Amino acid sequence: MTTTREIKTRIKSVKDTQKITRAMYLIASNKLRKAKSELDLTRPYFNLLRTEINRIFTFSEKTDSKYIYSSDGVGDFTAPFGYLIITADKGMAGAYNQNIIKETLKIITEHKEPKLFVVGEYGRRYFEMHNIPIESSFFYTDQNPTLHRAREISSNLMQAYDSGLISKLFVIYTDMKDAINFHVCTTELLPLHRAHFGDNENNGFESDSEFEFVPSVNEVLDNAVPSYVTGFVYSTLVDSFCSEQNARMSAMDSANRNAQEIIDDLKIKYNHIRQSVITQEITEVSSAAKSMKRKAKKVL
Repeated sequence: MTTTREIKTRIKSVKDTQKITRAMYLIASNKLRKAKSELDLTRPYFNLLRTEINRIFTFSEKTDSKYIYSSDGVGDFTAPFGYLIITADKGMAGAYNQNIIKETLKIITEHKEPKLFVVGEYGRRYFEMHNIPIESSFFYTDQNPTLHRAREISSNLMQAYDSGLISKLFVIYTDMKDAINFHVCTTELLPLHRAHFGDNENNGFESDSEFEFVPSVNEVLDNAVPSYVTGFVYSTLVDSFCSEQNARMSAMDSANRNAQEIIDDLKIKYNHIRQSVITQEITEVSSAAKSMKRKAKKVL
């Protein structure tokens, strides 16, 4: 039978765990606010860069840049496809990592010899344990993404694309729509397609405007695309990091509620056992008093 001492020990243990989950919730909340503010500071530059690429699509109908789909949509895609996969460094974030892995396994089975570029310790360990080859890993923490790290990653990816190691580049990450909704996204990053930049016939530019690209459209694209890729990678790193912290906050909040329910149940059980002990003691005292009264009557 469980004793009151054992229940009190259990309650103390659950409360200690609850302190940890509450601390993790607060830490994740603070990291989420910081990452969002940093992304907001850099977003205007990359939005402007995207606008300029859109301008090129609008006023230059023909270009043979290797970074853009041909007008007929046909290209040499015989080389393997590359995938930048962004996971977390640790768990305790609900199904955050599992959803990314599930989406990755679903997609790479559709293509032959995919090249994986992995960010995050969780993803690296998973693919290594399941003997799935990794083309390149970025051995630094997934926490607190920076623009410097995004440049390192994009440089590696651009080198693989320029050398012909991969013919297409996809990014698999978690997109956070708002504080509640976030889901895994797969985005084709290279080559660029006009459809990726919206409706070019109604984008705010004057139809009769004329632009001159110096020295050429291809030269402009060769300089703009690497910066665009860097910006996109950085935004996905921050977006994934925010989604991870959001998922961890939800997981820790759920753990807090579950811990409180356990504590409440244990307290009820503790009170029942304690009341049973008190009742038993009262019964024993009452029985002893009656027995002593009967003995006293017999003596008289």
